[in-house]
Amino acid sequence: MAEAVSRIGLAGLAVMGQNLALNIAEKGFPISVYNRTDTKVDETVERAKEEGDLPLTGYKNPKDFVMSIQKPRSIIILVKAGAPVDQTIQTLSQYMEPGDCIIDGGNEWYENTERRAKQVAEKGLLYLGMGVSGGEEGARNGPSMMPGGTEEAYHYIEEVVKKVAAQVDDGPCVTYVGQGGAGNYVKMIHNGIEYGDMQLISEAYDVLKSVGGLTNEELHETFAEWNDGELESFLVEITRDIFSVKDDKGEGFLVDKILDKTGMKGTGKWTVQQAAELSIAAPTIAASLDSRFLSGLKEERLEAARIFREAGVEDILAVKDLDKKQLVDDVRKALYASKICSYAQGMNLIRAKSIEQGWNLDLGELARIWKGGCIIRAKFLDRIKKAYDRNPKLASLLIDPEFTKEMVERQSAWRRVVSLAIEVGVSTPGMTASLAYFDTYRRGRLPANLVQAQRDYFGAHTYERVDMDGAYHTEWFKIAKKYANNASKYVSKGAGQN
Repeated sequence: MAEAVSRIGLAGLAVMGQNLALNIAEKGFPISVYNRTDTKVDETVERAKEEGDLPLTGYKNPKDFVMSIQKPRSIIILVKAGAPVDQTIQTLSQYMEPGDCIIDGGNEWYENTERRAKQVAEKGLLYLGMGVSGGEEGARNGPSMMPGGTEEAYHYIEEVVKKVAAQVDDGPCVTYVGQGGAGNYVKMIHNGIEYGDMQLISEAYDVLKSVGGLTNEELHETFAEWNDGELESFLVEITRDIFSVKDDKGEGFLVDKILDKTGMKGTGKWTVQQAAELSIAAPTIAASLDSRFLSGLKEERLEAARIFREAGVEDILAVKDLDKKQLVDDVRKALYASKICSYAQGMNLIRAKSIEQGWNLDLGELARIWKGGCIIRAKFLDRIKKAYDRNPKLASLLIDPEFTKEMVERQSAWRRVVSLAIEVGVSTPGMTASLAYFDTYRRGRLPANLVQAQRDYFGAHTYERVDMDGAYHTEWFKIAKKYANNASKYVSKGAGQN
């Protein structure tokens, strides 16, 4: 039987698992690792030796792995969501004892986490669902971590995750998120915001390249400049880098050789489904998902391009006397304003779910732990935190005084970019949806009165009035028929007089 030598264990040694295990070991916590595939165990052990003889021990037998961890045991699972998680829990839990804790670090549907927590509780085990963001680099050097479940379980790993997480000026990028599946849910919405962010950046790129004619060198310089200002963020930073990479298998830049077909793993779809379920508008995130769906229709798009070209529709209309410098500045402002809408939508989803589930989530604290380590880390997250600190019940980021001022300052440029894109035929679904969201949210009177009248007409769904309380129903068809009959009589009478 293996000696209990490790503070914590980790099962699942794909890219994220390996790097998180090495990070934990590097922070001084002896760790045991296990994987169904022996070669992954060997590979991780070898990396631990090469990267500083780190306190990491590999196991190829699940029982030996579990027994090597000090009681009460804490084991992180990093395997593919769904059935593989259930299988791993089944494999490991047979050797675990009451009081031990399992932590799922994958991108899992929050209800699966809650189901598993109940199942393992029957064996006396504790359970956490912990979102981990930052990709390979973040896992190795400091991710943002979003653990949810029982607070007791969080205390098992608190000292570990606080050292392993990314460190920012106001502390480690980890916090106890809340009960049940709150950690997984917050990570899911984080990923939905990420979808929106990436889509908006790609649209900025498209407008600058396809309309403004910027070269990759100019795009690199533009994004470098943006990353030194209000748009400073991980995604803008890596976009800057992408435009500088030459193709090592041919001439030119690598970005131009990449197939325009975006993959996805499901968290963006879950986010949009949740928006519909909760009746929370998230058009920027939804537009990003639709854009990924459309990108997958490569063959159809090529055929459609041919058909419409032959029918007389130009791919992109030329713009005369374009001020390139003005365009770059306008796109920067449009991107920033659109990003605020994307984050506002994500935060509204989290708040609505928190109310529904009774999680009591702290939106300001969530913004804080996203400031470092994660994919959506950005300079303005600190200002989002401050907005919720000023008003924890803030209905929307758009009406925080600071963000309101910035939206107003940028709206003219935002409208110019969207209008220009529509005029020349470049699709900007994320920016356009964000602008429509802003314009809809800021209007005190919408044409929804007509839609409700239509609903009452065909379905007797009733309506409310602006001038008196109560629910009302009108016999629209009868009134309209009577009006039509009377109008017909007047027409006939008038015709007779002539």
